[in-house]
Amino acid sequence: MRASVPLPFATSLKRMMPRSLLGRTLLIMLVPLVLVQAIALQLFYGNHLEVVSRRLSSAIAGEIYYTVELLRQFQSPSDREWVLEMAREQFTLGIRLEPGAVLEPRKQVNILGPMDDDLAAALTEKFNVPFTMDWTSDPHSVLIRLQLPDGVLDVVAPRKRLAIGTLFLFVGWLVGSALLLFTIAALFMRNQVRAIRRLARSAEAFGMGRDVPLIRPEGASEVRQAAAAFNRMQERIRRFLAQRTEMLAGVSHDLRTPLTRLRLALAMLPRTEELRQDVAEMNADVEEMERMIGGYLAFARGEGKEQAESVNLSAILDDVAAGARRAGTLLDLDVPADLTLKLRADAVRRAITNLVDNARRHARHVALAAVAQGRSVLVTVDDDGPGIPADQRESVFRPFESGSSGGTGLGLTIARDIVRAHGGEILLEDSPMGGLRARIRLPV
Repeated sequence: MRASVPLPFATSLKRMMPRSLLGRTLLIMLVPLVLVQAIALQLFYGNHLEVVSRRLSSAIAGEIYYTVELLRQFQSPSDREWVLEMAREQFTLGIRLEPGAVLEPRKQVNILGPMDDDLAAALTEKFNVPFTMDWTSDPHSVLIRLQLPDGVLDVVAPRKRLAIGTLFLFVGWLVGSALLLFTIAALFMRNQVRAIRRLARSAEAFGMGRDVPLIRPEGASEVRQAAAAFNRMQERIRRFLAQRTEMLAGVSHDLRTPLTRLRLALAMLPRTEELRQDVAEMNADVEEMERMIGGYLAFARGEGKEQAESVNLSAILDDVAAGARRAGTLLDLDVPADLTLKLRADAVRRAITNLVDNARRHARHVALAAVAQGRSVLVTVDDDGPGIPADQRESVFRPFESGSSGGTGLGLTIARDIVRAHGGEILLEDSPMGGLRARIRLPV
């Protein structure tokens, strides 16, 4: 079965749709309103107004036709003057005859509404002679000129006898009512969307590990339910993290006690040549177990109760680089003087330290750099080691998936957990130095 292909019109329409909920809601409300108003206007304009306009135009054309017929029957100048005078008095038309004149062609200018078209149709129906109409020279009158056999009949018809004032009143009512309803809807929907935006900001901040107060439910019932559900979720997550930390802290304490006894027992053993090597190896095992327990506890605690605040990331990177150099690592540092952003300083220091430690265990040369890019900061850790194959880079982020001996398998896991808690991301790539690059992107 062939998959359906979206039509170009549908794709273009989708791109033109507003992105925000407020914009889409207002569009949903405005489009039916405009359609209803347009249909009402068409029904009123297409039926009632056109009928009225045709009747008014027919009346003017009939009065002119009646006058012309009288002029044909009465040929004497006095009679014709009497006919024209009676037409001016009875029909309120400014009418006069120009004997021997020839009608000059005039370009017809269309105006808004059906008045000019209806009057032209009525004159064409009544008279089989050339005529012109001037709707623009005088704002209060319509100038009509008809070619008669013995001259040109000049008629000045009052525009008010042809104009349909209700058309503009009706259009004004339609536009005004639509704008009024749209304004009221926009104000109402903005208040509703404000609660949703506040919920989105709180969810984003909580996802980045920041201390977010409980949201006050407001707005529509569905928005209130979402805010109350978010508050309950926030409490449950905090309670779970606290219980997990307390449990791991207790386990760590319980495990450290027998390790301490083992260390004391090893310290009390006689330092004979036969036992020296064995004691050294057992001490190394105890230290390794203590380091593993510390790593597990740090992974369980995550970032603890530390709150995000504006800190100088450049100073943190300087401290990490200084610690690595004290450990004998050849490290190049390239960071700006002041990169200030909102972070949990200890957590970020731990994440970058884990990446640097991971690099220096596998390489001789390490490079640490940072640069601001728009609304984010990019931190890179490069090395000249053997690197990690591309198909294995994601697996090393899983807990206890250590890529080397002597590691707990939690360094990269903790680093990714901290970076993601800040709303950022960490990726492993090929390094320009020939080894592995760890790239961190932190939002500003």
